[in-house]
Amino acid sequence: MKKVLLLFVVCSIFTSGVFAGGFQINEHGARAMAMGGAFTGLANDPSAIYFNPAGITQLSGTRISAGVTLISPISSFRGPAPDITEYSQHSQLFTPFNFYVTHQFTDDLFVGLGVNNPFGLGTEWDDTWPGRYLAVDTEVRTFFFNPVVAYKLTEELSISAGLNFAFGDVKIIRNADLAPFDGEAQVNLSGDATAWGFTAGIFYKVSDQFSAGVSFRSESTFDFEGTAETEAPSQFSALVPSGDISASLTTPMNLTAGVAYKPLEYLTITADFQYIGWSSYDVLAVDFKDESQEDLAAVRDYENTYILRLGGEYILTDALALRGGFLFDNNPVKDELVEPTLPDSDRLGFNIGFGYKLTDNINVDVAYLFLRFNEREITDSQINYTGGEAPFNGVYNSTAHLFGVNFSYNF
Repeated sequence: MKKVLLLFVVCSIFTSGVFAGGFQINEHGARAMAMGGAFTGLANDPSAIYFNPAGITQLSGTRISAGVTLISPISSFRGPAPDITEYSQHSQLFTPFNFYVTHQFTDDLFVGLGVNNPFGLGTEWDDTWPGRYLAVDTEVRTFFFNPVVAYKLTEELSISAGLNFAFGDVKIIRNADLAPFDGEAQVNLSGDATAWGFTAGIFYKVSDQFSAGVSFRSESTFDFEGTAETEAPSQFSALVPSGDISASLTTPMNLTAGVAYKPLEYLTITADFQYIGWSSYDVLAVDFKDESQEDLAAVRDYENTYILRLGGEYILTDALALRGGFLFDNNPVKDELVEPTLPDSDRLGFNIGFGYKLTDNINVDVAYLFLRFNEREITDSQINYTGGEAPFNGVYNSTAHLFGVNFSYNF
């Protein structure tokens, strides 16, 4: 009984979020967001700290930018097959923020600091729906602090390096079937962890019309410490898992290459290819501090994947810039491992936005992104939604609306 209940917990730790492949969020600056996230080869505002830190060598003086992205997901599930009843997630609004500051020390030396939330979000379903044994309420938050240094080797070529320090926490609530007995238990898990990583970037300005960049963000390993608690009828209290636990999670590395081209004086076109090393998320193991309880592991078996991005910016007036973009995000989750804590699928993103210069020193950038997930029908699920062998087959549909805004000040 303990093993069955805890496996429900293991299968969902840190697997929430539906707004980039897996549980990664890429919207960390409204200007870049409006251009489909294709910003690695342009990288000429403070959000370059995230997209390509070598690009901050284009920013004179001191620059500050702060913003937020409002994320509204919509997901539904029809099933479990052969049933075709449709169940919808509760309405939620997530608000990952970003903050950047850059400073020019000399003609060649630049530094910066970025703070954002690149992994997380969550899902919430009714506590009476058939998938309640897999997911009811799941939420993950991460906070990354990224100091960087960039240096101009020549007027055309810049390099950068930086550290990542991250804090994360997780909350998971789900039900568990007490079969062969009547009744249910509610499993609650919470925990937190810190992690380290690094970033690097290269920016090359080929000409006034053409530039290119490459950025790298390393894996970060979170060693979560937390508590498993189960609320169950008193006669079953000795049969359900509880106590202090630990679990390790390694987030994926990201390697992105991008270009920017100005075919006209007022028009810039950008394109990125982003490679994501999701194979780092292969197994999720949970260890009980109490050695009398059996340690467990769940196969995640994510696959390495990619995102294609295309963007454009048109300077309409001295104060107003119009932007648009498109992205295709290839998801890393195999069909047989899809579950309602992460109803993932390949998705298309359609982006629009604008930038407006309020004063000589203050800019505002606004962006909107609509994500349309491909309908995903699961017929060979390895995820069981009761204590028995009932596979969680069915059809997932998801969309998301994202609104971003940033204010920037130039000293």
